[in-house]
Amino acid sequence: MKKYIAIAIVSVFMISCKSKAVAVQNNTTTVEAKKDNKVIEKHYENKLNFSTAYIKASAKYADEKQSNNVTAEIRIEKDKQILVSVRFLGITMAKALITQNSVSYYEKINSTYYEGDFTSLSKWLGTELNYAKVQNLLLGEALDDLRNGKYTQTIVDNLFSLEDTTEANLKKTFFLDPEKYLVQKEQIAQPSENRLLEIKYSNSKVFDQGIIPTAIEINAIQPNGKTDINLNYNTISFNEELSFPYSIPSGYKKIIIN
Repeated sequence: MKKYIAIAIVSVFMISCKSKAVAVQNNTTTVEAKKDNKVIEKHYENKLNFSTAYIKASAKYADEKQSNNVTAEIRIEKDKQILVSVRFLGITMAKALITQNSVSYYEKINSTYYEGDFTSLSKWLGTELNYAKVQNLLLGEALDDLRNGKYTQTIVDNLFSLEDTTEANLKKTFFLDPEKYLVQKEQIAQPSENRLLEIKYSNSKVFDQGIIPTAIEINAIQPNGKTDINLNYNTISFNEELSFPYSIPSGYKKIIIN
């Protein structure tokens, strides 16, 4: 059950595209990363400008016991709601509707559903979630609003490394490229609890609305094992009129997350 919910949340985790898309060429020019006091400001110059986004993706979930390949359909109304549908062999296995204040999902295998907020869900998944973080993850933006933090800047593997160590128990590091200031990788670690969440972005494409990665790799290490989720965006379109159909099937059992 948890694998489908995890994919639904983080997938919420160019087929009928009205926008023109071209691949970002990363191999034509090598830019050396040097000290830059405006890294964060330049990162947010890339912020996507859209009202809605529609994404079809392939997703792979793997843990120490199993591996599954599914498809995911992601609908986003910017800053308002996200609807994720996870399918296996064309059958809907899970759906999640995420808003600013609530999370609701259901999964078919055990006929269960959840309705609530982000508090207990964050505890269950082992990392803090809110609407903005889920949306940022799906769009390739820094999970946290970097403008609100204080960071130590270094150069690591020719990337700008922004490290926030203000919390003793929590280490956050964001890696941005020196050319377009896009997030290439971000890590959230709780060493004392043996927890690490690492997110990698690649294969960015340029649309009229901005730049978005089309490949997202999520690796989560917890005391009870390791989970890997890979998302590959196959089609992306912006600013279409979207519906957000969601209803919990009758007869499903509500679960309580402690």
